[in-house]
Amino acid sequence: MKVLISDTFSQEGLQVFESAEGITLDYQPGISSDDLQVAIRDAEALVVRGGTRVSAELLESAACLKVIGRAGIGIENMDLAAANRKGVVVMNTPFGSTTTTAEHTLAMLFSLARNIPRAHISTSAGNWDKEQFLGIELAGKTLGVIGAGKIGRLVVERARALKMNVVVHDPYLPQEMVRQLGASQLDLDRLLAEADFITLHVPLNQETENLLGEKQLQRCKPGCRIINCATGGLIDEQALAKAIAAGQIGGAALDVFSQEPPAADNPLLRLPEVICTPHLRAATVDAQINVTVQVARQIVAFLQRGEVINALNVPSVSAELLAEIRPYVQLGEKLGALLTQLSNGAVRKLNIEYAGDITAHPMAPLTMAVLNGLLQPVVGSMVNYVNAPFIAKERGIDIVEAKSSQSEGYATLMRVTIEDESGSRSVCGGLFGDRARIVKIDHYDLETSPEGPILILYNHDQPGVVGYIGQLLGEAEINIARMNLARGSGEALTVLNIDTPIPDDVLERIRSHQAIRSAIQVIL
Repeated sequence: MKVLISDTFSQEGLQVFESAEGITLDYQPGISSDDLQVAIRDAEALVVRGGTRVSAELLESAACLKVIGRAGIGIENMDLAAANRKGVVVMNTPFGSTTTTAEHTLAMLFSLARNIPRAHISTSAGNWDKEQFLGIELAGKTLGVIGAGKIGRLVVERARALKMNVVVHDPYLPQEMVRQLGASQLDLDRLLAEADFITLHVPLNQETENLLGEKQLQRCKPGCRIINCATGGLIDEQALAKAIAAGQIGGAALDVFSQEPPAADNPLLRLPEVICTPHLRAATVDAQINVTVQVARQIVAFLQRGEVINALNVPSVSAELLAEIRPYVQLGEKLGALLTQLSNGAVRKLNIEYAGDITAHPMAPLTMAVLNGLLQPVVGSMVNYVNAPFIAKERGIDIVEAKSSQSEGYATLMRVTIEDESGSRSVCGGLFGDRARIVKIDHYDLETSPEGPILILYNHDQPGVVGYIGQLLGEAEINIARMNLARGSGEALTVLNIDTPIPDDVLERIRSHQAIRSAIQVIL
């Protein structure tokens, strides 16, 4: 069984493959794209880090590929949808670099507070100017942590040890859990207004893209300093550069950029108040050994024994069972992802009911699929099919599973209900052959495909609403692929599958209509 490694790998990780029975190692770090297309043809496993782009085109050349291993957390370099279509298992190593990333965040925090990089450059040039690099103490200052997952919590713990006042914005985390961390939960605007330092620890998705844009930066406390060691795209870089130049923002420390490496004309690179590092968050000897050894062991276990460990797109079950339940798994993940985007804040309870043919299969991997879909938009690639139940428990989500004889006429039915701070929401899904379908949202019966961007409208049942939406989307050159309508008791639900995402300004115009109670865009 051939294992192809296309990025630099630790010697300790290589030794795991070299000592494994039945494994043939093909180690080609830095291989060109053209050569990779050839080398992958007979590989059963591909192991990468951040340097290899795993595209749909590359996967088309991989006739024998069964599994991809990512030594690290991020999967920005992978086409996960293409891997799903091809039936290739994708694994990562979610916790191998959490401590390293948190420590890099603290290093950036200290560097910003004490102007260390600029002072080093000046002193190395023969200068001795203390007053130019006057810093500030961290003790007693307020640190705003946006996102309190594994890494965010480690940062909170370390910041409290520095006697900092820590405030958190994580709408998906219950207030009580934030208090247990020794921090206070605030809404985003209040955190921006109070924090002396802000650090980001959220995944990049529709909700978090340009989370700190021009308006948010203007709401920040004057002189606030911003740290991003999470992922590029969370900050509007042009707006940040302008805010620093204007003195509204005191400085920034950035390990990630929307484009990597950043373009030479990126204005942030020219500002003395900005500290830049080349995506070093996991760049320690310890972390690199941890993630390479971990992913090597996972790949060997999969190839030799069919064990699935830390998979992003399938639960950890035998290869035989996986082949049977894959359509149900994909349905469960879609339903979970839909519900978390419909929710209003922290989910407190998750109820999953299985009916029909699906009850012949074990519930545990299907529940993991729902949890994975529910948590991915919140936690990002840190969550997978193995740790999803543990992360849900950490976040205080109570999980109830049940089998039912009430399949409402469908061969298979999954009914998923969440309870959050504003009440409950539910969705039902079924299989038509191997094709997943959403058949109910709350109490509205409908049928739609859980794919791509979807606009979900709750509105008063009156004339003109559909025409208004169609006109706005037409003006924005957004094509409607499918429309489903449901109604009852003077209210209506409109579900539109669209070809491209709706810009924020168009969404706001949609929400401004007096008959529309809620307009939510979800990405599945």
